Amino acid sequence: MHTHSSCGCGHHHASKQHGCSSTPRPVIRKITPVATGDHGDTPCCAEATCSPGHDPDDEGDRRSGTARYSWQVSGMDCPACARKVETAVRQLPGVVQARVVFASEKLLVDAASDLQQAVEQAVDRAGFQLLRSGMQPAVRPAPGLWRENRSLIILALLMAASALIAHYAPGAGTVAYIVTTLFGVWPIARSALRLMRSGSPFSIETLMSVAAIGALFIGATAEAAMVLLLFMLGERLESFAAGRARRGVTALMALQPDDAVRLRDGQRESVPVSALRPGDVIEVAAGARLPADARLLSRTASFDESAMTGESLPVERLEGEKVAAGCLSIDRQVRLEVVSEPGHSAIDRILTLIEEAEERRAPIERFLDRFSRVYTPVIMALALLVAVVPPLLLAAEWQPWIYKGLTLLLIGCPCALVISTPAAITSALAAASRRGALIKGGAALENLGGVRTIAFDKTGTLTEGKPQLTAVVALAGWDENMLLATAAAIEQGSSHPLGKALVAAAADRQLSLPAASEQRARAGSGVEALVSGRLLSISAPSKLALLLAEPQRDEVARLENAGNTVVILHDATQTLGLFALRDTLRADARDALAELRALDIQGVMLTGDNPRAAAAIAAELGIDFRAGLLPEDKVAAVMALNQQRPVAMVGDGINDAPAMKAATIGIAMGGGSDVALETADAALTHNRLSGLPAMIRLSRATHANIRQNIALALGLKAIFLVTTLLGFTGLWLAVLADSGATALVTANALRLLRKK
Repeated sequence: MHTHSSCGCGHHHASKQHGCSSTPRPVIRKITPVATGDHGDTPCCAEATCSPGHDPDDEGDRRSGTARYSWQVSGMDCPACARKVETAVRQLPGVVQARVVFASEKLLVDAASDLQQAVEQAVDRAGFQLLRSGMQPAVRPAPGLWRENRSLIILALLMAASALIAHYAPGAGTVAYIVTTLFGVWPIARSALRLMRSGSPFSIETLMSVAAIGALFIGATAEAAMVLLLFMLGERLESFAAGRARRGVTALMALQPDDAVRLRDGQRESVPVSALRPGDVIEVAAGARLPADARLLSRTASFDESAMTGESLPVERLEGEKVAAGCLSIDRQVRLEVVSEPGHSAIDRILTLIEEAEERRAPIERFLDRFSRVYTPVIMALALLVAVVPPLLLAAEWQPWIYKGLTLLLIGCPCALVISTPAAITSALAAASRRGALIKGGAALENLGGVRTIAFDKTGTLTEGKPQLTAVVALAGWDENMLLATAAAIEQGSSHPLGKALVAAAADRQLSLPAASEQRARAGSGVEALVSGRLLSISAPSKLALLLAEPQRDEVARLENAGNTVVILHDATQTLGLFALRDTLRADARDALAELRALDIQGVMLTGDNPRAAAAIAAELGIDFRAGLLPEDKVAAVMALNQQRPVAMVGDGINDAPAMKAATIGIAMGGGSDVALETADAALTHNRLSGLPAMIRLSRATHANIRQNIALALGLKAIFLVTTLLGFTGLWLAVLADSGATALVTANALRLLRKK
């Protein structure tokens, strides 16, 4: 299993501005390197955190003769941290490729020679602390609200105090704003300097440092402080969302128990899961999960496999059949034979799929981070040239041109530009959350607007996830109510969803149940009981091939083709009746898909259910479908769709998590598993599909709002750039123009809060 540091993901390192300098810096734990193509006697990582050189994702870009080195990174609080680590490492000669897998906190480096020490030094210069091999990370207490947000809270209090002072004493207020700005800009400027030394000279930290310090130089002290406050708030929200998304991987790992009961020489012993080997015999109690993939040795048992398949109905397994790790034994203690090696169970495979899907996704660089690479240095250079070139080359007076240079620096100050994107995104995220949708950060919000295909899981996403009785076919002279009451009596106390559905249906009809006794499950066949002195059974059609007449077989086929699960009430000689049960569509599924089609978005259903049930559901909704899919099949299907058009994956089960990561964006249903909710980029917390088209409309409106904001910010700056060089614009007018642009951009972004 992959190991994760015990420290919280809310800690901030020195290369980020969220926390003050006393906040603990993150830890990178070195993992044993593995050479590509030649393992020799070098053991693989004991923690299974590095692969033996075979990664299907980089077959095309790995070079022969390179070695792969893997570190476990703890403390990254947003994907921007991952990009900074990558940039620092890629500067090193001999590095072929460097990637950080944010979901599993891995740094993977392909190098032509042993560069471990150089990599560690480069990452250290970027502001990360390294933990040498053989050392254990210190256990830190989980950070509280004050510790995590200390700098942001102090800056907000200083900002409020400065505004109050400025109201009664403008001169003292200016000093207060300067102190507030210096407090806020110090950790950001320090991070910018570190990043400059590690190969990122024009990061967003540099952009913010230039904005704040430039505003101080021309006297816009209040604006300088406000820009820092808004920036830190946006970064903190992004950090929180990213940390929650990453914890989904830990929740998936928790499905596998730490210990197992192994039988050896007739004795039971409790051993760590890592000690299990193929051939070991283990016992799993009722209500416990399997610690490894195993083959059933007991005659029969029912397992809840929803954690792996997403399907709500328990599966009855017979002796010799394979059961995946993480599945839950429902009704009895079972014995099984382990068939998977440590680190290669079904859960481990899903973890690997999540990591590989994360690697395949190109890191989404924020617009301002990209734009600042050109914008900030050009403006700074232009302001410097305006200030010094005319006096030096044309013998002009220094004072007017220095004044123009400072004015140009203010016009070029990216305050409005920096606010344009986070203001719009923050407003949109707040609007979404008020309407029951959680969107985890600006990148997810931006991706939503570009989606053209949505892949849906079936059970629990398009359907309710609770089987209901849809038809009763009475035979042999019985009527429907008598048949249903008898079946409910046999199923009384059953934990099986189909049995519960029959009991619930009888209760809905307020039927009086006959007395039943000696209920018992029959190995691999169903359940039976004595009802009024007569032995009756409820079984699946596949168990009654000899008992069913041709018309009855045709009726079973008809019901199954309509997407139902069929069970039969019978005695030893004849069939008494059929019950059809079906997982019904969500009430809003049809309307939601119709709205999506109006937005030019196509739907497709991906499910592990049987093709007949899937076809029936898909036909009702008018969408395409793929059935009988395992988690890896869903990933392959999503990747194939993604090559044609941007795809969103909507699901609720653990088995949907890898497909969510492989999609352009993953969306979880609010009533789904914790892993799906934490891994997804967005979630419908009200558990209604009608929120999907609303989210996409909001995303598109946000994208349009950001374009408007950027046009406002840059358009006004372009106008005043010309008027400044011509001498028409003075310093105060430049201040007014920059503040006006900031106010316009903010007001425009706030319109999203009223978006319906």
